[in-house]
Amino acid sequence: MVSNAEHQRELLNESGLKMLSLCISQIEKATEAFITHDSDLAEEVINTETRVNALDLKIENDCEKFLALYNPVAIDLRFIMAVLKINFDLERIADHAYGISRYIVDQDKKIAPHLLKSLEFEKMYNTIMSMFENITVAYQEKDVKSARKVFKKDKILDKINSNSFAIIEKEIKKDPSMINQTLLIFGVIKKFERVGDLIKNVAEEIIFYIDAEVVKHKNKK
Repeated sequence: MVSNAEHQRELLNESGLKMLSLCISQIEKATEAFITHDSDLAEEVINTETRVNALDLKIENDCEKFLALYNPVAIDLRFIMAVLKINFDLERIADHAYGISRYIVDQDKKIAPHLLKSLEFEKMYNTIMSMFENITVAYQEKDVKSARKVFKKDKILDKINSNSFAIIEKEIKKDPSMINQTLLIFGVIKKFERVGDLIKNVAEEIIFYIDAEVVKHKNKK
């Protein structure tokens, strides 16, 4: 017979997966809205932010109740602490999706395709989605190998981000009328780079939960 603690732990696990799925959807929709300049889709992302915030509070409260009621130790304690930190990072990812969508609502012109291409925007987005796939598998299957895959992919995002300023500077010099568009896409690239960092944080927490290994400071060396 499943104990109440085990049942609550499973419910928390399901809520964590639901939060992950919701935040992935927010990034997908915000990116599509940005590329196509779909203000209706952007508004959908903005309105969905209330669902994200509600789920964020629910998970936080459920974790606090679990700690208070069951006094978990060892792997159960690591699980709760990981869920709390992962939830925090996912909520911040959703904030970036919200911010990208706000750009679209406030900007009245579609981004020029050549800017997206020169700044490797599609590659950056595809890398982020691949990282999301890795942490989803890692979370669902307790697969540390999948979690570790995101660290190398995050370096791709860092490189694109670091190269973006010089490319944007060149584009502005070539055509000063593009300054608003270039600055806008530069802002989105910065958000993408930060999303990559947050996904990496999630991977680190999954590894900590499963293997009791702290990898955060190792990756900084």
